[in-house]
Amino acid sequence: EIQINGGTTAAKVDFVTGLFEQEVKVADVFAQDEMIDVIGATKGHGFNGVVTRWGVTRLVRKSHRGLRKVACIGSWHPARVQFQVPRSGQRGYHHRTEINKKIYRIGKALKDDPHNARTENDLTEKSITPLGGFSHYGI
Repeated sequence: EIQINGGTTAAKVDFVTGLFEQEVKVADVFAQDEMIDVIGATKGHGFNGVVTRWGVTRLVRKSHRGLRKVACIGSWHPARVQFQVPRSGQRGYHHRTEINKKIYRIGKALKDDPHNARTENDLTEKSITPLGGFSHYGI
């Protein structure tokens, strides 16, 4: 998602609708040495218990009805479980925002520049994609 700034709401909508079904290059949106925020989801791990999810200590070996549990989930009153008490549930696939990531370089596509990994210091003719592609990615 990219924020559209300037002008009225109608002007912003007209600008964005003019970009529908057109190619928008990364270099048109971002600039080198720009600081950006990156939004994503963490790796998902499914449903986990309290020992794995919160690092709660296991109960003793002879404990009744299981040992990978929380020993006491709260007092009698207030008669509800408070949110601070560790419970089992979803682990991973959480929404996270990493702030202040610097763009060091914006390269060109492989079809535009086959030697797009060349720099002033390293003049070797090579592309940024390794030979054989990235494993489990599809290139």
